[in-house]
Amino acid sequence: MIPKIESGIPGFDELTSSNDGTGGIPENTATLIYGPSKTGKSIFTNQFTYKGLTNDEPCLYITTDSGYNQFKTNMDEFNWPIEKYLDYNTLYLIDTISDVSEGKPSQSESFIQSYINNPTDIMVKVGSGVNYIYKNNHRFRSVLDSATTLLAYNENMLIIRVLKAYLMRIYEAGGTPIIAYTQESADSIVETMLKSMVDNIIRVDGENLYIEAMKGIGKRSSPYQITDNGITL
Repeated sequence: MIPKIESGIPGFDELTSSNDGTGGIPENTATLIYGPSKTGKSIFTNQFTYKGLTNDEPCLYITTDSGYNQFKTNMDEFNWPIEKYLDYNTLYLIDTISDVSEGKPSQSESFIQSYINNPTDIMVKVGSGVNYIYKNNHRFRSVLDSATTLLAYNENMLIIRVLKAYLMRIYEAGGTPIIAYTQESADSIVETMLKSMVDNIIRVDGENLYIEAMKGIGKRSSPYQITDNGITL
């Protein structure tokens, strides 16, 4: 039996329920959520993050699409406040995109600045973040939102290697990572490589959520909608 963790998305854990009655994201596996732009990929990852925080499961969150202020705004929009988790050091945020003038919080044990065009530095910060989180809780989550921006700012094959190293680092520490990616923002070879490095593949198109691959279950799908409380299946 593969242990699973709650996704935080109403209906998703039921959709992914296996024969033993448990559903959710298989623990210590990697998930790719992808689809066209504006279909809820970041909302899914944010919901997954917040559910973990409320379950006392820390999260290492790497934001490449939006800086701290926008990330906080996005979370507040669905009533998922993050400040106290930064204060409690259970949310470890690596911000690779904010400008120094954006009014983000000062660097601290749980808020770290990196740079979208310096994947080596990002990986150094990921290593520090994993070590910091792991010493407090061996069950943790990680989100990279998103691979799209990393690929846009850097040589694609370099980022493929970086993503593999990222997943390996999270795996080794026992974490459960999710990577978001915008469909067709890179060439088909890169997309195939992205899919080949994960255990679970979820596609969203604005109307339906498709489980294209997931450990322990077959392909499944369900309509979904984005509500004031996030994604609901």
